[in-house]
Amino acid sequence: MTDTSPDTTAGAPAIRRLSVRKHLGFMIGAGILGAIVLVAVFAPLIAPHDPYAQELALRLKPPFWHDGAEPGYLLGTDALGRDYLSRMIYGARISVALSFGAILISGLIGITLGMVAGYFGGWVDTAISALITTRLSLPVVLVALAIVSIVGGSLTVVLLVIGLLLWDQFAVVARTATMKLRNAEYVASAQAMGASRFHILTAELLPNISAPLIVVATVEMANAVLIEAALSFLGLGVQAPLPSWGLMLSEGKNFMFFSPWVITLPGLCLFFLTLSINLLGDGLRDILGARR
Repeated sequence: MTDTSPDTTAGAPAIRRLSVRKHLGFMIGAGILGAIVLVAVFAPLIAPHDPYAQELALRLKPPFWHDGAEPGYLLGTDALGRDYLSRMIYGARISVALSFGAILISGLIGITLGMVAGYFGGWVDTAISALITTRLSLPVVLVALAIVSIVGGSLTVVLLVIGLLLWDQFAVVARTATMKLRNAEYVASAQAMGASRFHILTAELLPNISAPLIVVATVEMANAVLIEAALSFLGLGVQAPLPSWGLMLSEGKNFMFFSPWVITLPGLCLFFLTLSINLLGDGLRDILGARR
């Protein structure tokens, strides 16, 4: 089923938007991501053990479906005897908080620069476009590795580095969309009524370019999760004993042949998190921008 709703832009053709409940990919992505967010929020209530408590006598105990599993440790333990299920639950907190925080930072920077460039044009657009081009020429992972290796790895540093490196796509999309709408009738009407430029940018233009920016946010959120995992895996991101999924992969790589669950389980968590974000983004693209 589809429902028809007119475009707010004068003279624009009608847009037929897909029903949210009929979009399977969106529903699956939203369900998985919602479950991960709930786990992250209620981690202290869900986790059966202290994720930092070490018990060397119980090191590398297998999950419940293997012989020799320890009662009370459903997903086994790591090399220091810490409950793996509890560490994975708390690891969701880091991935979710970092991805949302990084997107807030990068979105604020990119959308601001893109809208300013698209609205004012001229030398302002030229200067910001040069800045965007410079950023696009820099490989994100290599720059993040260089900065974190110099400054030092921590959750705050990783959050700021990722947030300051993922703004370019926001800027490109915001600039293009703003340039298309800056001469729209409702913008001219607001200018004629004496509205300030800040009001025009935030109240007139921003709501009308939000749909593609939401899609960009989901894509960049998945990138933020993977970059954090890569940095933590290399020992330059979140530092022990914090239970980051990327750090858990790094800590378990030496035992992967004898205790494969120590890398399989956090790897699956990262897979489902990025999958859910991508499905959500694809669904939002179809729902917010589908035309018939």
